[in-house]
Amino acid sequence: MKKLMLASATLALIAASANADEVRVYNWSDYIDEALLEKFEADTGIKLIYDVFDSNELLETKMLAGGSGYDVVVPTGTFLQRQITAGAFQKLDMSKLPNIANMWDVVSSRTEQYDPENAYSINYMWGTTGIGVNLGKVKEALGEDAPVDSLELILNPDNMAKLADCGVHMLDAPAEMIPMTLKFLGEDPVSHDPDVIAKAEPVLAAVRPYIQKFHSSEYINALANGDICVAIGWSGDILQARDRAAEAENGVEIAYHAAKEGAQMWFDQMAIPADAPNPDAAHVFLNFIMDAQNMADASNYVYYANGNKASQPLLAEDVIGDPAIYPDEATLNNLFTTTPYPPKVQRVVTRMWTKIKSGT
Repeated sequence: MKKLMLASATLALIAASANADEVRVYNWSDYIDEALLEKFEADTGIKLIYDVFDSNELLETKMLAGGSGYDVVVPTGTFLQRQITAGAFQKLDMSKLPNIANMWDVVSSRTEQYDPENAYSINYMWGTTGIGVNLGKVKEALGEDAPVDSLELILNPDNMAKLADCGVHMLDAPAEMIPMTLKFLGEDPVSHDPDVIAKAEPVLAAVRPYIQKFHSSEYINALANGDICVAIGWSGDILQARDRAAEAENGVEIAYHAAKEGAQMWFDQMAIPADAPNPDAAHVFLNFIMDAQNMADASNYVYYANGNKASQPLLAEDVIGDPAIYPDEATLNNLFTTTPYPPKVQRVVTRMWTKIKSGT
């Protein structure tokens, strides 16, 4: 028995020693330059184990179950808020994050809505939910003055009837589509009042017959290949479709607009799980990411905006100079953020969304 206990203790010490020299990161797929991962290991001597996921729901399942085994994870703002409430994360030790001084107050002031005082997370990337269009097909259907930067394009049944033949996709995401519709109606997009939320139903129901598919990722390839002409989606995805079409030289010209009526912002935040095996190494990783050059390299690779002010002079011109990635001040001031629906309201929203999608 003593030999067994001694062996177990020795194994535990070996595991602890190994753990001290490694950090486990769980991030969205295709969301960082792999050269940065190699640079982190070279600069710090810490082994990086880097895994990827493709949905907030998958990450949330791991976080709320506990024991994920990860030191750094990257939830979207609304999911982060719910997970903080559930005790899934530990507060950041700011004394270990000198590069926190590089962060951009314009973004940090908004992420406080999900993470008060930004005590549990730092911003990695952010963007908007808006309108992706195949310019050639949309102008062919609606004319040269097609309202490609307005919610009129996709929430006016007259326009949608003409676009149906070339294909329209919408996000399968009521937390995106309902606030967008309320904004179109001049209502508060952040409302949790079921009576206000209900006003979105007839508007969405009226355009439902013209929507080819509700899906939260298929629109990327569909837009890039010219299979559809309009998609309501996330800025990074639509810009990805734009670039794929340009690289393919297939004659498809994609444009992205945050709706002029106002668009929703999203934020992907880096946080440390409450039960992270190596929180010290996690802080080293976060501080590395917040280095101005490293954050610029990340944005220049993925073509997303980041929440790091110091990185901006180091960004490629086709990143910082693209208003679809970094909106101008007027557009930025017109963006809004949302918070998760309370459980009772969420049930109302889910029922309504199911009804809209089914067309009944």
